[in-house]
Order: sequence, then structure tokens, then C-alpha cells
Amino acid sequence: MILEDEVTTEELGRRLAGLIRLGDVVTLSGPLGVGKTALARGLIRALGHDGDVPSPSFAIVQPYEDLEPPVWHVDLFRVEDAGELDELGLDFAADAVLLVEWPERAGETAWPDALRLALEFDRGGARRLTASVPPAWQDRWPPR
Repeated sequence: MILEDEVTTEELGRRLAGLIRLGDVVTLSGPLGVGKTALARGLIRALGHDGDVPSPSFAIVQPYEDLEPPVWHVDLFRVEDAGELDELGLDFAADAVLLVEWPERAGETAWPDALRLALEFDRGGARRLTASVPPAWQDRWPPR
């Protein structure tokens, strides 16, 4: 899937918001500046958050408990060892949707049932999105 710019990347997030379910994990991979947070921002705003949606690079975990379903936006960029994840309390996110940027920092086996979205730069400022779709998402992906 080609995303032409940040606007279309956020639009994909808005469409994804209509498909997520409590307990879902969506991982967002790709280099700095490719649009991971833009996609998350679109999803979080579509669920009703009207404030800022910054990258949680420094906070690492930014919960949006007032949304339905609640969303935990996680950025693992600063995590250096998968063992550090125990300190983040992500196991308590079962009652929310977990959006995880930089999931590779958690190790290969983290979130085996996640919808895995990878973004990469394409020509002319566009982004190419590749999805790895688990069985739980087969009837929901791609968003329309």
C-alpha cells in the first residue's frame, strides 16, 4: 500500500480505528520520520481524543484511557534491552489496544498475534506500507 503523505498516513490510522478491538496489538516499524506516530495519531484522534498526540519517545508509554477502547501508545525507541519491558507494565494493557512503535526492540517473539505494519520511504516523499496480517485480522484487513 502506498501512502502519499502524512495526511494519507493519518487517514489510514482513522480507518484502522474503526477495525480495532479490545486487546488488539498493532505494531509500527520503520525508520525515524517515516510516519509511525502520524498513523497512531490518526487512530487515536478517530477514537475521540482531541488533544495533542505526541510521540511517546520520552514517556515510552502514553495511555489514552478515556477512549473506547482505551489505547496505550508505546514507543520502544529508547529501550536497549527487551528485559526492560517488564518495568513498563505492558502486560496490564490487555484491557486496551496496544500501539507499539519500534516493536523490534522487544524481541522477535513479542506480540505474536499483532497486526504488524511496516513503513518505509518510497519515491517522492511517499511511504510504502507492508502488513503482516495474523488470523485474528484476516476479516478486518485491509481497512476500507
